Amino acid sequence: MKAIEICDVTLRDGAQGEGISFSGEDKLGIVTVLSRLGIGLIEAGAPGMNARDAALFERLSALPSFGSVSAFGQTRRAELKAGEDPALQALLDSGAKTVTIFGKSHLLHAERILRVTGEENLAMIRESVAFLKKAGRRVLFDAEHFFDGYKADPAYALASLRAASEGGADVLVLCDTNGGSFPREIGETVKTVVESFPCLTVGIHCHNDMGLAVAGSLAAVEAGAGHVQGSFTGFGERCGNTSLCQLIPSLQLKLGYSCILPGEMPRIALAARYIADVSNTSLPPNTPYVGESAFAHKAGTHVDAMQKLPGAYEHIDPEAVGNERRSVTSELAGRAAVYEKISRVFPEIERRSPEVDLVLAEIKRMEKNGWQYESAEASLELLIRRSLGKLPRFYRLEFFDVTDNYPYSDGTTGCLATVKIFVGNKAALESAEGDGPVHALDVALRKCLTSFYPAITGVRLVDYKVRVITPNEATAARVRVLMNSTDGVRTWTTVGTSRDIIRASWKALVDSMEYFLLGRGIPEAEA
Repeated sequence: MKAIEICDVTLRDGAQGEGISFSGEDKLGIVTVLSRLGIGLIEAGAPGMNARDAALFERLSALPSFGSVSAFGQTRRAELKAGEDPALQALLDSGAKTVTIFGKSHLLHAERILRVTGEENLAMIRESVAFLKKAGRRVLFDAEHFFDGYKADPAYALASLRAASEGGADVLVLCDTNGGSFPREIGETVKTVVESFPCLTVGIHCHNDMGLAVAGSLAAVEAGAGHVQGSFTGFGERCGNTSLCQLIPSLQLKLGYSCILPGEMPRIALAARYIADVSNTSLPPNTPYVGESAFAHKAGTHVDAMQKLPGAYEHIDPEAVGNERRSVTSELAGRAAVYEKISRVFPEIERRSPEVDLVLAEIKRMEKNGWQYESAEASLELLIRRSLGKLPRFYRLEFFDVTDNYPYSDGTTGCLATVKIFVGNKAALESAEGDGPVHALDVALRKCLTSFYPAITGVRLVDYKVRVITPNEATAARVRVLMNSTDGVRTWTTVGTSRDIIRASWKALVDSMEYFLLGRGIPEAEA
């Protein structure tokens, strides 16, 4: 397998994405996860540009993985010599053995933004690289706006690379900074650069402004690039960077390149979800390879074919990247998908059993009334059990009542919920205030249940979504509520539908609690 050096820029370029903010602990955790995968280089920040990154490198220096960490900066300032530039000195002070500096490869940018001549810009590149090399560092030169500069003036763009080479650069990284180059253009240009600098490694750094960053990076590798940069889940400046969690499997599993440790490929989906969680972003369900929908099958013909021939509608085994195959249950899925779901809960039920028809009919009836179980696996399991009369009855609702007052008496909480339930023949009646009716209901129900099922205190809501499903009916529209809950070990999703948002939320909330109790193996309450 031919080795490709992967450079993850999540903590530097990725951190420039809108809404992204990492704490020091976040950064340490991400470095640890990436180094375990075997990512060759992790660009951890710019110590010469902000004090927080400088402090981070001090903490990183104590980690065994510090050897794979690189520091990022820029060429010397025009009015300073390289040895006098504090930003370049900060790169050395960081202790990183590898440093990346960016410089202008587009003549227009040098003249209009840096306000230097073309020759002075080349000198800045050459002298900065030479200064860092003399200090014993491995140096990557990021040729900013290279592809746009090459289109405008090929000779000058190549001259910027030559200046870096003369300074002793180890890797010449071609940056599609504006993300406006097509893969064919990238491939052709990279091939030219590889032929022009046969003794140096050529790298690629793509932005995703046309949705082609992964494709452009693949084109570069096929044209001879031996180094690829990107953020792990693709976020970054504007539309983001090359998504490494998509690129790496394509390179390693499809094209035979060595990018990360072979035994770590099944952990790539987990790493992507971890980084998404830490960055407080959502990993799109349809993210290739690692998204929860990447191997989800909905059409009845697809599900049926998959049961007869695993992989019939998949390009790789989902387990190869740590993902899993799912059959999505809906009115389109048909008998095969429903049976697949039932067999997970009740493996003894046969494919042609009347129970399958019973559950399928119930799903179709519910979906006609606005229910949807594609994303609510927990509610689906409860529906299956209810349809077959095999769901324990943990409690029975007697009533709930919600009042909402305005203006709020204390300026914060204006809702009061009262809930009465029976567990067996024992009643519980509780009231609670909340920041809104759903929150108040949640608190009141938990108070009722806790005296009977103390473990319920470990359940918390992590996401709450409301979707209007009949918008033409205006304020009388039917809504669908999705709730994501966790007990710290498992995470599950439940659904509720109604024309009343409070009732829809209540249904999703009840399912969430029942699914938790079911998973804990708690017996049915005594009548």
